[in-house]
Amino acid sequence: MSLNYSANNIFVRPEMFYIRGLRDMSFANCFYIFLFIVYIFAVFSNVFVIMLINLDQSLHNPKYLAVVHLALVDLGTTTAVIPKVIEMFLFNSSFISYEACLAMFFVHFFNSMQSLSLVILAYDRFLAICFPLQYHSINTNSRMVGLIVSLWMFAAVSLSITVLLITRLSFCKSTVINSYFCDHGPVYRLACNDSYPNLIAGWLDTALFLFTPLGLILCSYILIGVALLKIASTDGRQKALKTCISHIILVIIFYVPLAITYVTAQFVDSNIRILNNSLSATIPSMMNPIIYTLKTDEMKAAIKKLYKRISRGRESKVINIKFPVK
Repeated sequence: MSLNYSANNIFVRPEMFYIRGLRDMSFANCFYIFLFIVYIFAVFSNVFVIMLINLDQSLHNPKYLAVVHLALVDLGTTTAVIPKVIEMFLFNSSFISYEACLAMFFVHFFNSMQSLSLVILAYDRFLAICFPLQYHSINTNSRMVGLIVSLWMFAAVSLSITVLLITRLSFCKSTVINSYFCDHGPVYRLACNDSYPNLIAGWLDTALFLFTPLGLILCSYILIGVALLKIASTDGRQKALKTCISHIILVIIFYVPLAITYVTAQFVDSNIRILNNSLSATIPSMMNPIIYTLKTDEMKAAIKKLYKRISRGRESKVINIKFPVK
């Protein structure tokens, strides 16, 4: 699908875009079903984590405020991506309006917040291990909330500018987007007027929300490693390191697929790139609550307490039924 562009450089804003998605893949239908299962699982697991932390008073601390924030961001990430992809599959329609396409802001926003959420968790672990005596005075609940709100505002303003730059583009070449959603790069490359500001904005966003967070996380773990070496006992080092295992796994799951995408972008088939991008945007949201639930002692203890509370409630109901109060 293409649009004619006159010699007078008339500004062209299409009514609709066509999202190519995964339609050229032989297993596309199976993959859409897989994404639907991922979405359902991600929603239930993240809601469970949020409710569990809310119900357990012992988890009302800065670390688990950051975990709740990550769960909320995971819900936002999957909801911004998967339902629209499933809608295209169910109704066999890959057309999306220009205005709806600009809503790609939310996809990029929540992806960026996932990266920043991992920085917040790294910050918490850095303070807990490197400044254990000052941790509770430095990292209070109110300060953690302030940090989270500040990062949300920063990401919202930065990505709003990126989306607004799209509105200055004239789309005269084609309206076929070579991605599974209105991705920023594939969209601005369709423009026939100067898209250099969009290129710069894309690189700045990548630096701000991918490379900088990853660099900060790596620096925090270098400092954590130095602090661990200063701990005299092996048992003490292992206990301190154990508190970081969940976060390290999350970092690997989130950043490694993105790194593969960037490194191999010029060498692999576009279908493989689209497939990898869709997986890297959805799988972490499903895995994050599982990892924090299975790999964190406090979370496992909270689940046991919740199970005992539910069991006692059931037992008391059975007793009341057998021996009604007169």
